[in-house]
Amino acid sequence: MQDSLEALGWSPFFAEAFVEYEPKGLIPGRVAVQERGAVVLFTTAGMLSASGHAVTGDWVAAEKLPGEERGIVRAVLPRRTRFARKELWLTEEQVVAANVDTVFLVTDCGPDFKPRRLERYLTAAWDSGAAPVVVLTKSDLAADPAATVEEAESVAFGVPVHAVSSVTGSGLDQLATYLQPGTTIALLGSSGVGKSTLANRLLGEERLATGELRRDGRGRHTTTHRELVRLPGGAFLLDTPGMRELQLWADEEALEETFADVADLARQCRFTDCNHAGEPGCAVGVALVDGSLPRARWESYSKLQREIQALAIKQDARLLSEARKERRRFARSQRKTKW
Repeated sequence: MQDSLEALGWSPFFAEAFVEYEPKGLIPGRVAVQERGAVVLFTTAGMLSASGHAVTGDWVAAEKLPGEERGIVRAVLPRRTRFARKELWLTEEQVVAANVDTVFLVTDCGPDFKPRRLERYLTAAWDSGAAPVVVLTKSDLAADPAATVEEAESVAFGVPVHAVSSVTGSGLDQLATYLQPGTTIALLGSSGVGKSTLANRLLGEERLATGELRRDGRGRHTTTHRELVRLPGGAFLLDTPGMRELQLWADEEALEETFADVADLARQCRFTDCNHAGEPGCAVGVALVDGSLPRARWESYSKLQREIQALAIKQDARLLSEARKERRRFARSQRKTKW
């Protein structure tokens, strides 16, 4: 049985973008596996290996080579959503997953749960355009899962939070509502929090490698590449390698989504340019004093804000540098022309 494009996640958004490629004899395909310099595509005719660059979840316009079961990626269609991070040591964007409907931000109910880390992931998720959902794994090992859920809800305003166990199956039924046919869900989180174990439970088989628990009860990093796999009900699941560090590639609008409480307080300040550093009428300062805004949350917000602002400055500096280089290249070309 062949898949329809809609079953693979196709929508009018992609159909409109593909119009210019159809007369050229190209076919639409969706990246299932991303490899170095090559991809494996879902197509209506089956799986197709193709040379070219794209990320897992991308829709591409591909040329199928005559008489061969391989092709060439000729274009990557615009992305409806994308989860990205900053490349380590570089002012470059690394897209981790594309065209995802829902992002499962995975952490556990035990010692790995850190509210500040969750705030960082939430900011990246809001910036992606996908809907974030917090999934707390290993609830069977937690002393008080309900308390961890409450703590997660206190920093994830308006975001669903679910505690689950991939061992006992507890809470997994709560995730079914997100697994609709043709939708795409990405699992994102730090190393060893149980993403692959959760993926296998949703798949109904041990397809993805998992690691044994360490002595401290934490898992080991096992996923080494990004792969889009089909779930029994027709949804697609994208498991990603654990992130030891997530440097933000986002803007302040995404930060305000994560810290809606802080943004609301800032709007109540007497002065619109309030720096929240002791100015009269500062609602943030009042909330810090009376305890309604935890200082740790305010410090987390300030840290992420500085990181985002520093990124914006570096991006501007890079653009200025590229413009200068272009001007110098033009000047050299003009000198050559004169002589």
